[in-house]
Amino acid sequence: MLPRRDVLFGGSAIAAALAGMPAFAGKTEQNETDAIDPRKARIIRVGKSTTPGVIHVKPDEFALFWTMENGRAIQYPIGVAQRHLWEPGSYYIGAKKEWPDWTPTPEMIERNPKYAEWEEGMPGGPSNPLGARALYLYQKGRGDTMLRIHGTNLPNTILTRVSNGCARLTNGYVTDLYDRVPTGTRVHLYPMTT
Repeated sequence: MLPRRDVLFGGSAIAAALAGMPAFAGKTEQNETDAIDPRKARIIRVGKSTTPGVIHVKPDEFALFWTMENGRAIQYPIGVAQRHLWEPGSYYIGAKKEWPDWTPTPEMIERNPKYAEWEEGMPGGPSNPLGARALYLYQKGRGDTMLRIHGTNLPNTILTRVSNGCARLTNGYVTDLYDRVPTGTRVHLYPMTT
């Protein structure tokens, strides 16, 4: 169960974010003395006109938003890619896998030769860097982009920029998201601006 914390902001926040303006920010309903733990997911308000059933990834905020009915969203804490490997754009969930196998791309091996040990693939499991679940990002005309929203075997990397292009959640949160998100879901990866 996710803790409930509400943050208010205008219904045009999603459109503003797509235009490169800050979004998902606003006046909080809680006391100023209450600290929001950035490592915990929470339910927020996003405006009644926000389309439910969409994933929004805001790398500068280390946050993934899953929009729901009635102007609500779940805000999950995430880790993101290194700046030069982040690919903002619109995607859709083309596949979902539990305890997915991981095979580093040739580009990943070139950047980090220690990955060559796994060039034939690493089976899914607790030591696998994709963690407990993975959502595979596709684009029309391109197919599988090799980008993922996935779990991690290194939860201390949440709220950091260390990955090779993906967004990652703790295994508990990625399992929660995985259970909510159907194949075909739209995903928006916003630009890094900081």
